[in-house]
Amino acid sequence: MPKLKTSRSAAKRFTKTGTGAFKRNKANKNHILTKKSSKRKRGLRQSGLVDATQQHTVKKMLPYA
Repeated sequence: MPKLKTSRSAAKRFTKTGTGAFKRNKANKNHILTKKSSKRKRGLRQSGLVDATQQHTVKKMLPYA
């Protein structure tokens, strides 16, 4: 069986946790920050988990994670 290629873009965005889930950063924290509340921006700093419906897709992009 041939080697599989890792999606480099996915490798930079996702990390696998100890339980096997994938950790991700939240979106909407890059620009147009003046109109967003401090509370909202603080919440965007926290990492999130990839949704169960997308786990399979991310696993395909990161075969050796």
